[in-house]
Amino acid sequence: MKTLVWVEHDNKHVKDATLATVTAASKLGEVHLLVAGSGAAGVADEAAKIAGVGKVHLADDAAFEHALAENVAPLIVTLMESHDAILFPSTTTGKNIAPRVAALLDVMQISDILSVESPDTFTRPIYAGNAIATVQTSDKKLVITVRGTAFEKAATSGGSGTVEAVGGSGDAGLSTFAGAEIAESTRPELTAAKVIVSGGRALQNSENFHALIEPLADKLGAAVGASRAAVDAGYVPNDYQVGQTGKIVAPEVYIAIGISGAIQHLAGMKDSKTIIAINKDEDAPIFQVADIGLVGDLFKIVPELTEKL
Repeated sequence: MKTLVWVEHDNKHVKDATLATVTAASKLGEVHLLVAGSGAAGVADEAAKIAGVGKVHLADDAAFEHALAENVAPLIVTLMESHDAILFPSTTTGKNIAPRVAALLDVMQISDILSVESPDTFTRPIYAGNAIATVQTSDKKLVITVRGTAFEKAATSGGSGTVEAVGGSGDAGLSTFAGAEIAESTRPELTAAKVIVSGGRALQNSENFHALIEPLADKLGAAVGASRAAVDAGYVPNDYQVGQTGKIVAPEVYIAIGISGAIQHLAGMKDSKTIIAINKDEDAPIFQVADIGLVGDLFKIVPELTEKL
């Protein structure tokens, strides 16, 4: 079975989400990668070194610079003539492109897989992760998104893949890139961080969030996350959100401060290796998944914790 993996990148480097997707693809058979971008030859060379990769297809065109689904999907459909499956990381970009590819191929998309049971059978979470479904497909071509926290990351070295240039149909004229407002931070990227400090609605306002969460994160060299309630209340931007409708994370340490632990949030972080919860409500659901729980006033506990580190 020949599989194709969509490489998530910024036209400079391969993003970590790709590595777990390569591991998932390797369980299906021979692994090829697709690097579609503009001035992305360096990305293709980097991707070719990933362990287990046989070939890297490089589509270098200005139409692919921003990974617009309307431009990328026809390219993938063409490559699927010689591949049996296409796998995407379950990222914003992956989730944007995959449905369009599935529609063009006239197949069902299998979303957020947690394991590969056989070439046509997979497991995926349902009911916000409270149950795991086993899904079997009869489609001849497979379109799959992969939950990165469920698979080990492939090694970034040791591979000896070859790079092959491929052509696409260019700009489909169906969409244009208007711009992006990307928050810049010296902290680790949320989905790649080993330690995450997240705040919830109990912080009351944006000023408290920044005054309490960020100093602790800086002491720990951690990324900063937030619950949906905190994001909806305007404490922090959307890209901080952890949860079913935000980012799925599985760091070594996850510190949840003032987060009650709604199902939506737990679905995004319960695979973390060690979960530490600080909340004044001893009956908060977050304590059911926490390895270490501290019941008390976060406005007293967090400054004291930060000071002692």
